[in-house]
Amino acid sequence: MTAAEILLERIHRDGEINGELVKVDQFLNHMVDPVLIHQLGDDIAARFADVPVAKILTAETSGIMLAQAVALKLKVPFIYAKKKRPITMPDYYAAASYSFTKQESTTLYVSKEVLQAEDNILFIDDFFAKGSTLKAIEEIITQAKANLLGAAVIINKSTRRDIESILTLDDLS
Repeated sequence: MTAAEILLERIHRDGEINGELVKVDQFLNHMVDPVLIHQLGDDIAARFADVPVAKILTAETSGIMLAQAVALKLKVPFIYAKKKRPITMPDYYAAASYSFTKQESTTLYVSKEVLQAEDNILFIDDFFAKGSTLKAIEEIITQAKANLLGAAVIINKSTRRDIESILTLDDLS
């Protein structure tokens, strides 16, 4: 079975689809099935195997598991943009993001120590809905003078087709 088939079967068995809301709490973003995450990470990593990715960038928290799986397969480090800036991060890039699921705004922070000019970046997240997180990540990458090579998510709920994804909202209907 492909990663898409495995994920779709799991959503039908243990998840819930209600319009644009896709509940995957039992295996992706509350309780995590590490075997499934590994399979999804392998699928996405294969799509970028010939791309010169230097680092993966995601947003805290739900994208971290997939970013780690993809980073492991591609053998590159991953960075997660933090939602709170610790006092140990005096120099940083920052951008605002709005969570469709949580219905709240937050600021994402990335230390200048971990993201440098000319870094080739792959953005990874669990969902792509309205694009606010990616927009914030793009702003941070621009501030750093780094390069965004691509974006990949588990489920793309938008009509954008330049975002690599395991499933789209159309696949779920």
